[in-house]
Amino acid sequence: SECDPSEATKVTIKYSKLGLEDFDFKHYNKTLFAGLEPHIPNAYCNCMIQVLYLLEPIRCHVQNHLCQKEFCLGCELGFLFHMLDLSRGDPCQASNFLRAFRTIPEASALGLILADSDEATGKVNLGRLIQSWNRFILTQLHQETQEQEGPQAYRSVMGSTFGSSGESVIGKLFGCEVENCSTCRCGKETVRVSSSLLFTLQYPDMKSADKSIRQYEFAEVLKRSICLEQNTQAWCENCEKYQPTVQTRNIRCLPDVLVINCEVNSRKEAEFWKCQAEMKLTKNKELEVTNWTESEGLNPSEDEESTYLYDLVVTVAHILDPRAGGNLVAHIKVGETYHQRKEGVTHKQWYLFNDFLIEPIDKCEAMQFDLSWKIPCILYYARRNLNSKYDLTIKNPIEASVLLAEASLARKQRKCHATFIPLMLDEMPQPSDLVGLDAEFVTLNQEEAELRSDGTKSTIKPSQMSVARITCVRGQGPNEGVPFIDDYISTQEQVVDYLTQYSGIKPGDLDAKISSKHLTTLKSTYLKLRFLIDVGVKFVGHGLQKDFRVINLMIPKEQVIDTVYLFHMPRKRMISLRFLAWYFLELKIQGETHDSIEDARTALQLYRKYLKLTKHGIDVDEFRKILKGLYEKGRKMDWKVPEPEGEVQNSPKSTQFSHL
Repeated sequence: SECDPSEATKVTIKYSKLGLEDFDFKHYNKTLFAGLEPHIPNAYCNCMIQVLYLLEPIRCHVQNHLCQKEFCLGCELGFLFHMLDLSRGDPCQASNFLRAFRTIPEASALGLILADSDEATGKVNLGRLIQSWNRFILTQLHQETQEQEGPQAYRSVMGSTFGSSGESVIGKLFGCEVENCSTCRCGKETVRVSSSLLFTLQYPDMKSADKSIRQYEFAEVLKRSICLEQNTQAWCENCEKYQPTVQTRNIRCLPDVLVINCEVNSRKEAEFWKCQAEMKLTKNKELEVTNWTESEGLNPSEDEESTYLYDLVVTVAHILDPRAGGNLVAHIKVGETYHQRKEGVTHKQWYLFNDFLIEPIDKCEAMQFDLSWKIPCILYYARRNLNSKYDLTIKNPIEASVLLAEASLARKQRKCHATFIPLMLDEMPQPSDLVGLDAEFVTLNQEEAELRSDGTKSTIKPSQMSVARITCVRGQGPNEGVPFIDDYISTQEQVVDYLTQYSGIKPGDLDAKISSKHLTTLKSTYLKLRFLIDVGVKFVGHGLQKDFRVINLMIPKEQVIDTVYLFHMPRKRMISLRFLAWYFLELKIQGETHDSIEDARTALQLYRKYLKLTKHGIDVDEFRKILKGLYEKGRKMDWKVPEPEGEVQNSPKSTQFSHL
């Protein structure tokens, strides 16, 4: 059966005036798994993020991990995997993960951080890039999640996050103890033991071969790659000079997940690739690799300790496209636990993951490589019954202590500037408590657009927003309306526009050297919001969908009360918070600039007003009449709030919170 190249080519989002709200993602993904959006710098690694997520031990391990480092890829993957778990088919973004990724010196040194232009122009060999990324991420996660509980555990409230042995789950899954032996021609032998997380395929040297590369079995090439033998010049202590040396590599034990970088760099290597089967690896005195079929188990005579049966579970391919530089896709065999959680049924199925396009495929499609357009990059083989060896429980590591008072990063914060009062222990949020929320944003880079021939604008890439301020106010109790979070988010990245007129953020506000605000890291504020979501509070705000999207949080729909939709008639315009506040509450807000404390309180008051208008058994028609009156008034006034000398003066309500 031939596979269809069109499903694997790069998918792009068509943006409209509404941004993404009217883009039909469901057309590309009819499953309940979450795709990932491609229009973020360095999103070339989306396919590998899905690979890591769909290995159950990694999915659980990173969600149990939490440390104090501001930029930790383990923590960020944990947050992202939590969103992928919650999603019912809606796409997610890896924006916070990629933001942390851009700060890691090793990633930069390895050339893994691309400029936007590199990705678009196809200057980069994506196949080679994703194989370097694969090696980098396994090494990085192994290091990050191996660190001991000491000062790394978050707020030191928690006990040990990863057992006391210091071995990370990553090491246990992928680690393979390797013996490197160097033999000089004088006979001196030196042995070094190291650990390897993946192997690179080494193809036969065709110059000396007496058979064509196509005649080599995959099992044979893999064995040569794992048990590598090379002739090289190396220093010999015995001879006290560089001598021709034979270097051989042998493995002491096999990993639970065997990861292979394919390194297809030439036509000759490409020729080797044709349909390859499962395999069985036996580790006796020396390694044996044999092809095996999926339906076969081990013979009773074979020892489970020394014989590992591996099934192919992942292939990552580079899809060639001379115009757009091509893209990367993953074919992944998704296991029973994932289907059980999403669909309530237990089965296994291969899927193609291509950014936000996900579709079930036939197994042979994952293993067919038509070298004119589809080049193999990475293979993952998993040991049979892998999950039974790992603890797959997730204990949410985010605790209530994240909400308690914390120091500001700003050096000159004065106490008289306090704009919020942190929650006391007796005020800790309960399920269904109301929290007023507002966020302000700054722009990190301008949108890219082109003009169509009819003069209309087509957005190729939207401007990248970054959250700059997050405010949460109490929604009930004696301190209703009083903020308990008012965090300004410090950013390392270049801000191109502070959008001060809309955000109220001024250039110095996010700079620790000169800011007088309560300045925090994005991670610190993110944890507070995640804790509130996990507890089950209901957020009240205006236009929250975009806020949560930019903050990079997934929130169940039943926990969002959005005033933009409460006062909205189908197929009519969305109404601004400012106009609703003037019309229903006789409040004047957002005079000079926006202020997120004022906006969050106003949204709460509007929700109270909505409850009042709808609670006295009022029928739907009655409320529709109220909305009709609102829209008529809006049209009449061109949706503008009158200036102070106009119809409605500032109402006394607007000063009722002036004690803050």
